[in-house]
Amino acid sequence: MSSTPGAGEGSGGTPPEGGYVAGFTCFVGRPNAGKSTLTNALVGQKVAITSTKPQTTRHTIRGIVTREHSQLVLVDTPGLHRPRTLLGERLNDLVRETLLEVDVVGFCLPADQRIGPGDQFIARELAELAQARRTPVVAIATKSDTVDRQRLAEHLIAVDQLGDWAAIVPCSAVRGDQVEELADVLAGYLPSSPGPLYPDGELTDEPEARMIAELVREAALEGVRDELPHSLAVVVEEIVPREGRPEDDPLLDVRVHVFVERDSQKAIVIGRGGSRLREVGTTAREGIERLLGGRVHLDLHVKVAKDWQRDPKQLQRLGF
Repeated sequence: MSSTPGAGEGSGGTPPEGGYVAGFTCFVGRPNAGKSTLTNALVGQKVAITSTKPQTTRHTIRGIVTREHSQLVLVDTPGLHRPRTLLGERLNDLVRETLLEVDVVGFCLPADQRIGPGDQFIARELAELAQARRTPVVAIATKSDTVDRQRLAEHLIAVDQLGDWAAIVPCSAVRGDQVEELADVLAGYLPSSPGPLYPDGELTDEPEARMIAELVREAALEGVRDELPHSLAVVVEEIVPREGRPEDDPLLDVRVHVFVERDSQKAIVIGRGGSRLREVGTTAREGIERLLGGRVHLDLHVKVAKDWQRDPKQLQRLGF
């Protein structure tokens, strides 16, 4: 049975008899469906990188939404897609493994795009999951601010016809429309808990090094050619305090390697005279300083790891 916001069983975010609920939810959808942006909007702070390029998310990233009666742990995943490389296969496996471990699934279907074969492919996988494990699936019409009311209504009808959803929620993560209502609906499907799973005030359990790597990769992805996103990997080599600095003015040295697959891609990232790499460094450093709460010297190096997406040993070395 499909339903509109708030109509899900136990929805409203407040569990029966005033108890507490806590658990995990996973956002799935084809690439660039707005999953990371929605995660950040629900958490209220940037914990997942966003980009107009597909396949931006490479790791599951947990954002933690703690409220009076509930704690919702958001697991962001790569977009499910038909893989063309070993990396693509591993990203799909990562999504499927995550789906088996969550309490409720959010299926993101952007309102500015027609329902297509990719959505139908994911819907079939989710139908099997719901049948095998009775995991509720909430359909989320993301990017509702990008279309008019007529187009949104048509999209919601198409979403309803796509599958048997626990609820259907239109929302705009960018404008904040229906974000709180979505949190209510998702929390309504969480199990009872004696209390929160993570301490109050904690927003993510991601290691700092991984978040730094994601911030660098996000900055490097902006404004580049379509061929680059799949070919870009970032590894943080070290994070060390600069020696000899005064106690009231510390400085962290952050050394990062950016890996691409070909020399031509290396030239794209570096830019003419190093101009592009300087822009990447400036943008990433600002985000890293906000993350770490202090001044940072960011040392970026671009290296070629030939065809790393198809090489099991290189994939492992780069953290996949």
